Amino acid sequence: MQGVIVVNHPLIQHKLTLMRDKNRSTKNFRELLNEIGMLICYEITRDLPIEMIDIETPIAPMKAPTIAGKKLVFAPILRAGTGFLEGMLNLVPSARVAHIGLYRDPETLKSVEYYFKAPDDIDQRLVIVMDPMLATGNSAAAAVTRLKERGAKNIRLMTLLSAPEGIQTFQRAHPDVQIWTAAIDSHLNDHGYIIPGLGDAGDRMFGTK
Repeated sequence: MQGVIVVNHPLIQHKLTLMRDKNRSTKNFRELLNEIGMLICYEITRDLPIEMIDIETPIAPMKAPTIAGKKLVFAPILRAGTGFLEGMLNLVPSARVAHIGLYRDPETLKSVEYYFKAPDDIDQRLVIVMDPMLATGNSAAAAVTRLKERGAKNIRLMTLLSAPEGIQTFQRAHPDVQIWTAAIDSHLNDHGYIIPGLGDAGDRMFGTK
C-alpha cells in the first residue's frame, strides 16, 4: 500500500502475536507495547540526517557521525499512544514530547480534542505521531491537522495495527505523511474496532476493562 511501511521484523511480529492473545496480562501487554515501540522507532528513524564532528577517542582524534539538526518530537495521542513512549525515549532520550489529548465519540466515531501541548519550535523538528491503533483514522488525522496548525512540517505516523479504512481516511486528509505500522489487518467492525485486532489498546494497557 503506497505511503505505508509495514515493519515486518520477526521480533516485532512475534511480540505483536503475543499482544493479540486475549489472555495476555495488563503488565505483559504494556511491556510488549514498550518493546515494540522501541523497535519500530529504530526503523522510523533510519534515515535521520547525519553530520561529521571532531572527537578524540582514547587512542586518536577522528571525525565521527552524529545526528544533525534539532531533536525529535514524539507526539503520543492520549491515552494509548503513551504506551510507545517509554521504549522510544530509552532509544532517543533527548527527544522532546508533545501531548495530544483526543477521544473517539462512541456515537459518531469522530475525534474530540481535550488537550494539546507541544514545543514552540515544532516547525523545525521531525515529529513522530504515535497511536497504536489506526482504526477509523479520525483521531490520527485530527492530531496531524492540529500539529500542522502549530507549524509542524515534517511528520510521520507510527502505529501498531492499521485497518485499510483508517489508512484511506488518514491518507485523504494527509497524503504527505508516511505511515509506519507493524500490520495491516482485515477491516473494521460496526463499532470501529480493528478485526482481528487486539481489542482496545488503551483498556488493555491500563486495565480499565
